[in-house]
Amino acid sequence: MIDYQNYINDKIKSVKPSGIRKFFDIAVEMDNVISLSIGEPDFQTPWHIREAGISSLERGKTWYSPNRGFIELRREIGNYYFRRFNLSYDPDTQILVTVGGSEGIDLVFRTLVNRGDEVLIPEPSFVCYNPLTVMAGGVPVTIETKAENNFRLMPEELENAITDKTKLLVLPFPNNPTGAIMERSDLEKIAEIIKKHDLIVLSDEIYGELTYGGKKHVSIAEIDGMKERTLIVSGFSKAYAMTGWRLGYILGPAEVVSQITKLHQYGIMSSPTTAQYAAIEALRNGDDDVAEMRKDYDLRRRLIVGKLNEIGLDCFEPLGAFYTFPCIKSTGLSSDEFATRLVKEKRIAVVPGNAFGESGEGYVRISYAQSLKNIKIALKRIEEFTEELKNEG
Repeated sequence: MIDYQNYINDKIKSVKPSGIRKFFDIAVEMDNVISLSIGEPDFQTPWHIREAGISSLERGKTWYSPNRGFIELRREIGNYYFRRFNLSYDPDTQILVTVGGSEGIDLVFRTLVNRGDEVLIPEPSFVCYNPLTVMAGGVPVTIETKAENNFRLMPEELENAITDKTKLLVLPFPNNPTGAIMERSDLEKIAEIIKKHDLIVLSDEIYGELTYGGKKHVSIAEIDGMKERTLIVSGFSKAYAMTGWRLGYILGPAEVVSQITKLHQYGIMSSPTTAQYAAIEALRNGDDDVAEMRKDYDLRRRLIVGKLNEIGLDCFEPLGAFYTFPCIKSTGLSSDEFATRLVKEKRIAVVPGNAFGESGEGYVRISYAQSLKNIKIALKRIEEFTEELKNEG
């Protein structure tokens, strides 16, 4: 018998599987489960965007694109960031099209992180940052964000985490799983610390179009002195309901993007051609679609937050993404226990908060990227579940 463990990279072996997928897989194997566990829009990609992809296939546009992506798409990405954030990026040298935002995050880590470099990661946050740092040879340093601060990254928390080995700060806002946002005043305060310590920022802005309550997403690259030290990663999955198209992008200084492109060139070659033609249409004519989906998400958000607080699961008001992050400590159950029992006893799937870092213990993530009908059913079952837990006591 071959002992394959002797052949597998030690860094890969040290990484745990995703806690999100664990509960998604449980839900898939059970009957009549309403899944509020996955971060995927329940909307179809708008028809005119799908049609653009279909048309490209019908016209035989099935060849490789340039490594950086089609110039038409890079121009539209640049136009979008200029009209949305007043940020100018050269499509020839400062924009790279990737296979989803996930590839973009991985490429940034592998390009910038040397062995032993420390990467600051506010948590709770998306599951990929910590393992990708490890696989790049870096050292993840987590910064716990707190409910009393609306899960924002506070200046003193950032300052206290920095050492002489710190190179990179991950800025994951609007945040998955908490729904927290950082406003301009928040970013201005941490920008001073970033500049003082000469750090680089990876700004994950995949949920940048999904903000509520009159709040608009602000990119840290908009803050004075930050554009030259920021790598923005974003994509089309969340705002345009294009998860399966697998298309994202990186914007940043030309000197860094040129190095990132080499990794993309040898590992991926180029992003899907059909998806790129669809994305051009999304950026040119998709604003109204995004606004309609955002309006629908907002209705669900207000319903679910109100009901969770009513039934005793304290939930701060999330102003971004499409997640709520209620505290379940009052039930006496751990995050894993709560999520496991809820799916088994009530057929409602959520994700335990500790899947997003140890600081997420005592919380669960509930996605409202589900139909209003299913959300209402799920809330009723969650209320029944919490009442039954009280009776157990």
